[in-house]
Amino acid sequence: MGADHTRPAPSAPPRVRRILVATVVPLFVATLIAALVLWPWDAPDPATGTDAPRYHGTVTRVVTEPCPPAPEAPEGSPDARQGPCGTVTVRVQDGPDAGQQIQTPIPAGPGAPTVAVDDEIILVELTDPADPTASTYNIAEHQRGKPLVWLVALFAAAIVAFGRWRGLAALGGLAASFAILLTFVLPGISAGNPPLLVAVVGAALIMFVVLYLTHGVTAQTSVAVLGTLGSLVLTGVLGTIATAATHLTGFGSEDATTLSMYQADVDLHGLLLAGIVIGSLGVLDDVTVTQAATVTELAHANPGLSRTQLYRAATRVGRAHIASTVNTIVLAYAGASLPVLLLLTADSRAVTQLLTSEFLAQEIVRSAVATLGLIAAVPLTTALAALVTTAGRRGGDATGRAAPTRTTAPTPRPATDRSEALEALSGPRGDTPSAAPAEWPDGRRSTDTAW
Repeated sequence: MGADHTRPAPSAPPRVRRILVATVVPLFVATLIAALVLWPWDAPDPATGTDAPRYHGTVTRVVTEPCPPAPEAPEGSPDARQGPCGTVTVRVQDGPDAGQQIQTPIPAGPGAPTVAVDDEIILVELTDPADPTASTYNIAEHQRGKPLVWLVALFAAAIVAFGRWRGLAALGGLAASFAILLTFVLPGISAGNPPLLVAVVGAALIMFVVLYLTHGVTAQTSVAVLGTLGSLVLTGVLGTIATAATHLTGFGSEDATTLSMYQADVDLHGLLLAGIVIGSLGVLDDVTVTQAATVTELAHANPGLSRTQLYRAATRVGRAHIASTVNTIVLAYAGASLPVLLLLTADSRAVTQLLTSEFLAQEIVRSAVATLGLIAAVPLTTALAALVTTAGRRGGDATGRAAPTRTTAPTPRPATDRSEALEALSGPRGDTPSAAPAEWPDGRRSTDTAW
C-alpha cells in the first residue's frame, strides 16, 4: 500500500512536530477508544453445522464409460445433458479408511472438477439416512493448499527482494490489515454493530498501523494520515447521501440475499456503505502518500518555492495520478462483478432499465463515491503537506517563500589584458558540465531543467 520513497524525508521543525503530534495523537486515541467500544467482546461462536466429513485422497485410476440413455423429456424443456460417466479409484490419505482404495463416480454437472490420475482431491463422506452404518464417498474438489502456499511464498519473496526492508514492512502492514479485518471489522458487523461505523473505525486502525509501519513515523507520513482520514470520513458521508438518494437496499447481489438468510440481523444497507469505505482505503493511502512525498521532493529540489507554488506544482502531479486511478477503481469493481455483468448482457430489458436496476446502480454508486473521495484527497493532502513543509522556514513571507539573503557589495573585477581575454575566448571549450551552485541543497541534483 502506498508509494515507496527511498530517500528519507527531512525532519520537520520542532514547532511543526508538536502541532502534528497534538493533531494525530488525539485522533489515534479516539480511534482506539471507538474500537474498544465497538469490539465484539460477546460475539457468538460460529454455529457448528452438520457438514459431511471431508478427507484427502489421491486419484489412482479413472475409468470412463458410456452414460445410460436419459429419459425422454417433454417437448420444450431444457436438454438435460449428462456425463461424463464412469468411476474414479482414489487412495484415501486420512480418516477411518486411510490407506484404502475406494471407488466413487466421476464428478458431473455444472462446476464439477475434472480429475485425472495423480490428482490430489478432497472426498466427502455421505451417510445413508436409512442405514447410518452405510456410507459412500464423492469427490468435492481439488486440494489447493500447496499451490496457494507456493504462490504466497513467491509473492512475499518478490516483495522483499525488490523492496528489501521497506518490502518487509509492507508485508507486516498487509498482515496487520487482515488481522484487523478478521478480528474486528467482520466480527463487529456480524455482532450487529453499525457496519458503516465499524468500517470507518477499522479503516482508520488499518491506516494508522500500515502507514506508520511502512513509511516510518515522520511528518510526511502524518500528513498522509490526516489526508487519508479526512477523505475516508468524506467517502462515508458521500456514500450515505448517495445510497439514500438512489434508495439502495443492499440486496443487489445473490451473496447479500444469502447472507440475510443466515444472519438476519445484519444491516445490508450499512454493509454496502462499509464495503465502499474499505474498498477505497487502499487507493486513498496510495494517493495521499504520493502527494505528501511530491511536496517534500519539490521543496527539496527548489527551496525557493512558495507555499502556493508548491501546492500548484504538486496538484498537477495529483491530477495525472487521479486520471489513471479513476480507471483503476471502475475496472476493479467491473472485474469483481464480471459474471453478473455478462449475465445482464443477455437480458432483454432496455439499457436504461438495466442501468437503474439494483445491482448496476449499486456498482455505479460504489465507483462514483470512491472516486469523489479520491479526488478530494489530492487537494486536502497537498495543502496540508505544503503548509507543513513551509512552516519551518525562518524569515519567510506570509506565503512561505524563503526570505532573500543579504549580500555584500560585489568585489570589483581585476583588470584583464585585452590580448589575454581574446585568447581565452578563442580557445577550445571543454565538455565538462558546470558544477551545481554551492547554495543548492544537494550538489548532485540540478533543477535547471525542471524550473
